[in-house]
This record gives sequence, structure tokens and C-alpha cells, in this order.
Amino acid sequence: MTATNTESENNGLRIAVIGAGPAGVYSSDIFLRQLKKLGDELGLGTEARIDLFERLPVPFGLVRYGVAPDHPSIKFIASALEKTLDNPHIHLYCDVEFGKDVTLEDLLERYDAVLFATGAVKDKPLRLPGADLDGVYGAAEFVGWYDGHPAGKREWPLDAERVAVIGGGNVAMDVARELMRNADDLKAKTDIPDNVYEGIKANKAKELHLFIRRGVAQAKFSVQELREMEKLPGVQLIINEDDFELDDDTIEMAQQDKLTRQMVEELYAIREMAEDMEDDGDVDFEGNPADRKYYIHFNSAPTEILGEDGHVKAIRVEHTETSADGVMKRLGSFTDYPVEAVYHAIGYKPESVTGIAYDEHGAHLANANGDGRITVEADNGEVRDRLYATGWAKRGPVGLIGSTKSDALLIVTNMLEDLAKDAEGGRVAADRDPESIDRLLAERGVHPIDFAGWKRIDAYERAEGAKEGREHKKVIDPEQFRALAHEVAGE
Repeated sequence: MTATNTESENNGLRIAVIGAGPAGVYSSDIFLRQLKKLGDELGLGTEARIDLFERLPVPFGLVRYGVAPDHPSIKFIASALEKTLDNPHIHLYCDVEFGKDVTLEDLLERYDAVLFATGAVKDKPLRLPGADLDGVYGAAEFVGWYDGHPAGKREWPLDAERVAVIGGGNVAMDVARELMRNADDLKAKTDIPDNVYEGIKANKAKELHLFIRRGVAQAKFSVQELREMEKLPGVQLIINEDDFELDDDTIEMAQQDKLTRQMVEELYAIREMAEDMEDDGDVDFEGNPADRKYYIHFNSAPTEILGEDGHVKAIRVEHTETSADGVMKRLGSFTDYPVEAVYHAIGYKPESVTGIAYDEHGAHLANANGDGRITVEADNGEVRDRLYATGWAKRGPVGLIGSTKSDALLIVTNMLEDLAKDAEGGRVAADRDPESIDRLLAERGVHPIDFAGWKRIDAYERAEGAKEGREHKKVIDPEQFRALAHEVAGE
């Protein structure tokens, strides 16, 4: 490190960000950009060092471990995040767990502000009778398996021939699609590890039922998700035509929002496709014989999971109707569908953070009126100095990448405003030595994986993928991550 860089890092603002997923990376980038733009005007200067802490051995959070592997957009998002991390003012500390390896007190002593971007990895609980039966699974855990999460399961029981998926959003679509996937097709197009390929290859599912509580116009699917569902080799799509009998008010309401209109148009295209599949003799989208059936049920609210000897044997669904404004009415009539497994994708729950109050109702870290400033209690507006939250940690598990970027700009604006109020130009951390955090971690026997370490992991994954004609192949073992990251050339 040159003397100039050392001086710059000592004199600049010091920010700690917890979580190296999209929320943390975008916030780091926007902070540096806004500081360059506004720092002199605010009396803060334009220099800052951001240390980005991630408990997993690799960065990118839900982009790597929360999105189905066959989404083509993943590689573009990950590439953009990586370019942001390749910035001399951003220092990556993967394999460092907040609350265990470093504490809030450690960070407040060394950083002028701490920003939590911890995301969400747990399922909201399914509050239905029978939810505790064997064969009931949360989407987050299943996604962790097929995405090769380092802390996830290595095997998954895919022995059910009839499966139900509960949910009206994109995660439900991801789960259903992977359960209907052809293993060889998936392997050829994605970075799945060997254990996931072998698991999906042995999958016995022949019939899948997707249950959406509300109507066609109230679903939350993206058009991209629907188009990916349309092109599943060996899968016949089956719909109930009655679900598509929309009244004039519902059609008018759907027309008012561009994304809703596009989704409904795509669903009508799927209805026509399903009819053609049936008319042509139960075939897939290419006209080939289908050996798996994918039923899509709107206006269907699961009410109970039925079991026998502790295992799932059926799911009971109540028929509903949905008004133009999205209000759902239960009709009191029920249908039981024989299934041996049930997956629920009804939302994620962001994790709590050591030393930070949690808003259970909103499922996010306690912050003042959604502005990202951490508060003492969930229902107490008293703000804690120098602590902030962004992304799902701030607002709960809603919104996609666009919302995350908007959050980042809002939070960074608030952070700069607060830092500018300090007489020292925001520089309030007592320990301003940029190497202090490295010494602390070393003393505790913690060996972070930095950006160069990540690049070594990425190079290895690409090389392994190339051996099989693929762009990438995931490593899943934490110890292998560490060995690759800390490998010294020539040793």
C-alpha cells in the first residue's frame, strides 16, 4: 500500500456494511458515488473506505443462493455486482460472521457508520393444520439445496410422484419449475453441482399442482417466470378454463398497470398453449409426448394438509373468488388432491441480527418509519446513532432488484445527511487505522476471504464447468472454498 493510499484511507470516512448480497453491494457503490458528488458540499470530503462483511465464503447472497439456476438474468446481475466489488475503496471480508467473529462494539470503534444488508434466508411459517407432517417443505430450504448453499442439505428426498406447491409469486414458480425439470437439460444450461444433478435425475415427480389463492389478474408472477414455465421439456401444462372468465371490472383494473397487463396477457397465451397440448394428445411445448403433468390452479386456497402415519397423503383446497380490487372471498367448497409432498413458497423472513431490535410484524430490522435508521425498539422511534438498514433487512421480504437500488439511494442519502451533522465531518470512529480490523480478525483466528480469494474460487468453478462444456459449475463445500481462496500461487 502506498503512502498516498494509506493517508487517504486514514482520512476518509469508514463504513462497515454487513451482507454482500445485492443490497450491500449496491449500497456500497451508491455511497461512494454520492460521496464523490456531494461530499465537498456536505463538508465530508470525497474519500471513503467501505468494508463489506459476509458470513458466507462467497459474495452475492440471494443472487447466487436464492434464484433458480436456470434464470438467464443471474449471470448478468452477478457480473454487475462483481464489477462493483472490483473497486479499491471496497474491501470484501467473506467468511466473517457478524455477532460471532466481529461484534457491534468492534465495528462502532472502527467505523463511522454500520449498514445492515442481511437479506433473508428463512421461510415464513406455514400456518395450516398438517404443516408439521413429513413431506412438507419450505421453499427457502429447497432453493438452498438446488442452489448449492454451503450450509444447505446435500441430499433432497424427491421420491414423491404427486407434489403440491403453494404460492402465487416467483419463488413458487421457481420451485415448481425445478420439480418438473429434466436433469440433463438443467445441467447443460446451468451451474448446478453434481449432487443436485443426481438428485433431480432421480426425481419421481410425475404430477404437480400449483395453488394460487387469488385469481389470474392478482397473481404476482413475472412474465419471464411464465415464459420459462412454458418451455419445460416433457411437461404438459394443464389449466382450468373457468379461472380465465374475468369480468369487465377485473380486466379494466388489470389494464391500468403495465406489468399486470403483461402478466395477464402471458397467462392467456399459456391457456391457449395448454389447450393445444391437450388437443395434440398430451404433449409438451415442442409437441413431444409429455411424461409429467403441471396443473395450475387459480382461486384455490389450501386449508389443510392431510396425513397418514405422519406422512403427507393429500392437500385440501377451498375454492375462492376474487373481486377486481383483489379482495378474496372463500366459497366454502373444497377439493382434496392426493399428493405425497407439499412445498410452500409464501414468503421469506429476514433474519434477526445480534444487538438490533426486530419488527416481527413487518419482518425486518426495527427502523424509523422505513427510512433505514435503526431504532431502539420496533415500536419506539428513538434512533440509534450510526446504525442503518437497507434492502429486505429494512423493508421486509418484498420487492426485487429495482426496489433494492431505490432503498440504497434513500439510505445513503440519510447516512450522508447524518454524517454531515457531526462537527468532525462524520469521522467519529476512535480507531481509524485501516489495518485494525485485519489485526483483530487475525487475533481471533478468523481468515477472511477477500476479493482476490473470490476470484480464485470463480476461476476454479469456471474451469470445472469448462470440462463439461458448461460456463460454470458451483463449489458447495465450505472447506473447499477456503482452500481455493487462500491458495498461494506456486505452493
